[in-house]
Amino acid sequence: MLRVFQRGIPVDPLPEWQPRDEFLPHAPVRTHNLSEDDQKLAVRNALRYFPEHLHRTLAPEFAEELREYGHIYMYRFVPRMRMMAYPIGEFSAKCQQAASIMLMIMNNLDPAIAQFPEELVTYGGNGQVFSNWAQFWLTMQYLSQMTEEQTLVMYSGHPMGLFPSSPNSPRAVITNGMVIPQYSSKEDYNRMFALGVTMYGQMTAGSYCYIGPQGIVHGTTLTLMNAGRKYLKVQDLKGKVYVTSGLGGMSGAQAKAAVIAGCVGVIAEVSKEALVKRHGQGWLMEYTASLDECIQKIRDARLKQKALSLGYHGNVVDLWERLVDEHRKTGELLVDLGSDQTSLHNPFNGGYFPVQLTYEQSLQMISDDPEQFKGLVQGSLRRQVTAVNYLAREGLNFWDYGNAFLLEAGRAGADVYKNSSKGTFTYPSYVQDIMGDVFSLGFGPFRWVCTSGKAADLNLTDQIAADVIDEFLKTELPSATAEQYKDNHKWILEADQHELVVGSQARILYADQAGRSAIAVAINKAVAEKKLSAPVVISRDHHDVSGTDSPFRETSNIYDGSAFTADMAVQNCIGDSFRGATWVALHNGGGVGWGEVINGGFGLLLDGSEDAERRAKSMLNWDVNNGISRRSWAGNKFAIETIKRAMVSEPKLVVTLPNPVAADII
Repeated sequence: MLRVFQRGIPVDPLPEWQPRDEFLPHAPVRTHNLSEDDQKLAVRNALRYFPEHLHRTLAPEFAEELREYGHIYMYRFVPRMRMMAYPIGEFSAKCQQAASIMLMIMNNLDPAIAQFPEELVTYGGNGQVFSNWAQFWLTMQYLSQMTEEQTLVMYSGHPMGLFPSSPNSPRAVITNGMVIPQYSSKEDYNRMFALGVTMYGQMTAGSYCYIGPQGIVHGTTLTLMNAGRKYLKVQDLKGKVYVTSGLGGMSGAQAKAAVIAGCVGVIAEVSKEALVKRHGQGWLMEYTASLDECIQKIRDARLKQKALSLGYHGNVVDLWERLVDEHRKTGELLVDLGSDQTSLHNPFNGGYFPVQLTYEQSLQMISDDPEQFKGLVQGSLRRQVTAVNYLAREGLNFWDYGNAFLLEAGRAGADVYKNSSKGTFTYPSYVQDIMGDVFSLGFGPFRWVCTSGKAADLNLTDQIAADVIDEFLKTELPSATAEQYKDNHKWILEADQHELVVGSQARILYADQAGRSAIAVAINKAVAEKKLSAPVVISRDHHDVSGTDSPFRETSNIYDGSAFTADMAVQNCIGDSFRGATWVALHNGGGVGWGEVINGGFGLLLDGSEDAERRAKSMLNWDVNNGISRRSWAGNKFAIETIKRAMVSEPKLVVTLPNPVAADII
């Protein structure tokens, strides 16, 4: 079946036209404001993928898609096969590295994984794997043909082609959304995406490294645990209530994380499809559309100190305002911790739904009256902040989850600034206040995928990772580092029982440079010794120690004035490329939005060879220590201590350290 990829775009015969599958969730209609000439250009751009004799058939079809959906997805070419991460041996490819990339692409487009599979959106409302289905078919054809002396070059979803390289080179180099900085506004993006010349790859959508909501579960669990320690001064979150929103893509992790952390997680979600999907996958324990029932369930779970993930099918603004009403009536504060994970990097095109409208009304107004919709979104944000501010004065601990909530709320005129200069937000970013020191210690979201597709292989890698951490815990470690290892040891021992797998047999584990390298070497050895039945792909979230320059999230705790620079992420991608990565990616946008962040990632195939071990050691040393060095130079004390330890363990590593400057010297 998978040999079909060798033929490329299916044009002989041309697939029968087919309507969208209405049993699947679909992306909101995209807005673009293209002129008539630009609309013609968009259709011409799409037709470039097809032989000339098909243009008269496809041109009106593509023009209709552009009018109806705001983008040309080429629905006629949606694959008729089951989209999933097939075992690596089933892909028809000339080299195993290429087959591993094919597997990861298929996983990103699996309907169990993808938020809007027919629009090629993996998560975040607009995180594209490709811009259209022709790009998918052509990319898979190139990967099936590739040898170890070629590199596939990807321009924002478009496969530019196979270029001669060497076995030591990456098999794919991916860029998404790279534009001239002056032309990086949301309006510029809407136009260029509609023209089919750029796309928003989010973080791990356009780099083919998404592993479902598990990819953020571990980080969310650690955030909640560390928030409890920092704000509530407790080690145990029993009976504590965390209120947030979003169950669609990455935000779907919140329900599972709340239960693992032991608290009562209440997550509002306007999409019934997303809510039912998470409940069916076992990630959400209960849900209700009644605010009365929701409040009663919160009270019951608090009293019984019961870990619970409770979905509220409705708007989070209604939930926050009801919590305010309950406090005013009874004096009872029913929430301890709060955040928001709506896709506010994309606020006016389906990332945030205003409280004044139903979900269905919002979807309609997005395309019919975008200006009115924008006004309603901003009004809804002001109401949400008003409710949060009231509860925060009464004891709620709220933080921005790096989704541009405070940024967009501030732009909407909400009261989120500490002073009139509007330079500092009232509430912290979760990186800035909770997870920043974790990154400075070198810990971040390391992950791997067992390409066999076998649960037994994943279970063995879990045990391998646990054994590696066991050994580290026997050594002398700084207390902050030891605490992280203990948290992560508990996580990996319990990972299987939490039923985290959706799609590929994958695992996430926060680890530092030493831990990542040791785990990679141990897994590679297990592949070589045939204890694992197939190779393993290692990767990470772009949201990591070194992968992302984002002044309102990953680098929000950089205080030397360099938070708005992007050298770290760009250098990271370049450095990974020649140190052994199987593929690398560099993106504009991700998490907080287009034009707000530069980020990158990698994939590396562990095939059991000595070369794979060499690549992993070299690349992972750089991939983590690059970011620690930058954070050290910015003056973070944990990063300074961590990079000093790294230089002791690797004599070839020589990093410029900052000299202390007394506060009263100037």
